[in-house]
Amino acid sequence: MRLFAFLILSLLPVPALAQTAQEIANRASAAFYYAGADGRANVSMKITGKGGNRARDMVILRRTTGGVNGKQEFYVHFSRPADVNDTSFLVWKNPRASDDRWLYLPALDVVRRIAASDERTSFVGSHFFYEDVSGRSPLEDNHTLVETTSDFYILESTPKSTRGVEFAKYRMHVHRGTFLPTKAEYFDRSGTHYRTFEALKVQQIQGVPTITQARMTDKAMGGATTITYSRVKYNVGLPGDVFTERSLRAAPEQFLK
Repeated sequence: MRLFAFLILSLLPVPALAQTAQEIANRASAAFYYAGADGRANVSMKITGKGGNRARDMVILRRTTGGVNGKQEFYVHFSRPADVNDTSFLVWKNPRASDDRWLYLPALDVVRRIAASDERTSFVGSHFFYEDVSGRSPLEDNHTLVETTSDFYILESTPKSTRGVEFAKYRMHVHRGTFLPTKAEYFDRSGTHYRTFEALKVQQIQGVPTITQARMTDKAMGGATTITYSRVKYNVGLPGDVFTERSLRAAPEQFLK
């Protein structure tokens, strides 16, 4: 899978102009999280670890309300397995302040607010964190360009504030042609590498290079989660009322099919 992603990326043009580290980080965030004015995708999550193998199926809806790398809204609706069916997750992303996040638990008919301190905790039992789903703002970290290869910019980034953050730094590989982040390695305060994000598959969708399969491995948790995107569409025309607390309890079915 990693070879497939590399082959697709290697066919894309590589710009000659130099970039600052902050510009590269900004463009990586834009390429990964801000393609199109909005978007939707079916998502399959395969979790392997100490507790055995598990799966999650969901639809993710997203729209940008504040320009590239600005405010966004995310809505996630789970369909399988049965114990998470109709569970939904809502994010109002604010890059210059704490995000607002809510989780609806249908069995209890309760909407739970997710505190900012929980952003870097497991998302529904997977190796991805809540913050991984909607993206970490590039403004939250200091970025240094440590290496430029023929295909990749390699950034080393440290958090501006350590509050609520478990990592001391991460190293990210950004493809020079697409600006997609294809790999990120996280290190703790002792310098130990404990967590890795990898893009496994990249496809062109509506002319947009899109990561359609990725894996998060976490040595501290044990195991890994592979996430696969299908039926990806951009510029769907999602209305604002999809991204409200009402949709947590009454799913917007027309956009989930």
